[in-house]
Amino acid sequence: MASRTQPLYVLSEDSERTRGRAAQESNVAAGKAVAEAVRTTLGPRGMDKMLVDSTGTVVVTNDGATILDEMDIDHPAAQMIVEVAESQEESVGDGTTTAAVLLGELLSRAEGMLEDDLHPTVIVEGYAEAVRLAGEAIDGQLLDVEVGSDPAADLLASVAESSMTGKGTGDAAAADLAALVVEAIGRVTTDDGDVDRDAVHVHPRTGAGSSATELVDGVVIEEEPVHDGMPHEVENASVTVLETKLEVRQGDVDAEYSITSVDGLNAAIEAEDAELRGYADALSEAGVDVLFCRKKIDDRVAGYLADAGILAFESVKSSDATDVARVTGAKRLGTLEDVEASDLGHAESIAVEVDGDDDDLVSVRGGDASRAVTLLVYGSTEHVVDELERAVNDAVDAVVAARDAGTVPGAGATEVAIAAHLRGAAASVEGRKQLAIEAFADAVDALPRTLAENAGADPIDTLVDLRATHDRDGRAGVIADGRTARVGDPLEEGIVDPAAVKREAVDSATEAARMILRIDDVIFAE
Repeated sequence: MASRTQPLYVLSEDSERTRGRAAQESNVAAGKAVAEAVRTTLGPRGMDKMLVDSTGTVVVTNDGATILDEMDIDHPAAQMIVEVAESQEESVGDGTTTAAVLLGELLSRAEGMLEDDLHPTVIVEGYAEAVRLAGEAIDGQLLDVEVGSDPAADLLASVAESSMTGKGTGDAAAADLAALVVEAIGRVTTDDGDVDRDAVHVHPRTGAGSSATELVDGVVIEEEPVHDGMPHEVENASVTVLETKLEVRQGDVDAEYSITSVDGLNAAIEAEDAELRGYADALSEAGVDVLFCRKKIDDRVAGYLADAGILAFESVKSSDATDVARVTGAKRLGTLEDVEASDLGHAESIAVEVDGDDDDLVSVRGGDASRAVTLLVYGSTEHVVDELERAVNDAVDAVVAARDAGTVPGAGATEVAIAAHLRGAAASVEGRKQLAIEAFADAVDALPRTLAENAGADPIDTLVDLRATHDRDGRAGVIADGRTARVGDPLEEGIVDPAAVKREAVDSATEAARMILRIDDVIFAE
């Protein structure tokens, strides 16, 4: 008697599975939808998004990384676009919207090829070849300027301004802020030409317009003195950073003491008080003017420190303590025993100020040991200053990237050059990969087309003009002019971008697109 084969169930009954074209269509549609959400923010005339979370917190921004991070995205393929933006932000600090829009366009072009029965593997291989060709085009657009020269300084200022324009700064404010950003980078550049990005801090403050933004030679932290009687400003300050509590020491073993007389109680109190006074005496004898303590300071110790004229702060964050130590050269001490003058740092001035939110800010200026600087960014409201903070941070990252890897024309000119190079090279590629390379060029073309559309110009006419001008002059970009846009030379307008931002956007967007296109089976397990 023949045996009957029983069906084999690998997945649980609650699992959901989408295969083949249905899976590809779902992933492509999700990726395109997320890219569309940030498309209108691209460029100097891009619009802002208002994001409201479940608690009612409002964020107003056109920063691609912030928008995608705040969006509640569940679809796994769409989540990859968020990861692309995060990778772009971590690597070069700018270009997140460009990467997201490019990824969406690559998926959109792939969708058409899939409908024409082009195999996903062919598309993936064609996209990989297109990335290599795009790298060649970017290299061909690099501006030949020697780092450290006056033209290079002007280019860096243009990079910073281009990065910030349209991000809530206003065109005029962007130019002023760009100059401060370049100056800040210059102050943290070593004699060997290396830039310490971590030494540039951006601190937001409300209560004034962006024109009040200033560059502080040092760091600014949010702390308040532990005692009202302490000085609020110390010139030529000796500084120490302490990692231990300034309280009565506790024994390691639980013990009880029996005090049977007033004299015994007084003796115990005096001993405890002497211990606490000893902390202040040790710091005063060592010549300490300002103390940054990572732990708690007893109220009585605070009083003794105030009597000694020492400005002290308690429960200082580790990152702030690190910044203070780096700026002043102070050693981070684990104990007060044998503290010496060589352990102390120095600052030209340390002052406690009250910002627009009635919070105390401590500025540590003119430290001997570090070139750390802080950009105090002002804005009229909390929402405005938050967006300015993001814009200035992007500008700092963009300038650092430009110094490290060079600059290319902005305003979409580099993208036009990439698309032209891809179309020229595609003719020599055999097989169906040629179609994928041409589709990649169309996807890249969508970036300057979007710039034109967001600036109020006709995207098709502008793209035609861009191609014609590029073929004739070798360089053509979308120049925002009033309420519309025109085609022109971005270098004449001072619009330049870091080459690293272009490379990273192309690489990360293509890598994510290739991964999504190779998926033909989606399994949701409960």
